[in-house]
Amino acid sequence: MDITRSGAQPSGKGPVDWFTGSVRIDPLANPPEPARVACAHVTFEPGARTAWHTHPLGQTLIVTSGCGRVQREGGPIEEIRPGDVVWIPPGEKHWHGASATTAMSHIAIQEKLNGSPVDWMEKVTDAQYAGS
Repeated sequence: MDITRSGAQPSGKGPVDWFTGSVRIDPLANPPEPARVACAHVTFEPGARTAWHTHPLGQTLIVTSGCGRVQREGGPIEEIRPGDVVWIPPGEKHWHGASATTAMSHIAIQEKLNGSPVDWMEKVTDAQYAGS
């Protein structure tokens, strides 16, 4: 058994290649192999969002605070709020982030396939984010 105490792992900034705006990532769990799961608490400031991306084994988002947005390629922008749980199937191109006026935090849970939990793509444009 391993207990990681709150505050024992430093927060990190979301890399600019993968995010637009101010994003903070707080790691929660990244156990050694053969486990494949990784999870983090991610906070997006208003207007901040991920780039388009996919997950080889899918992703679960659990919204913990604020108001956010999520969109699958070709689908409508969906509003997400605290308590909402979002399942993104394997290989589904999508993005997620805060609303334009309110920060949003979620726990992101995904599994690694061949050591990688995510495949990053192009950034979400301002027009895509606005739904236009």
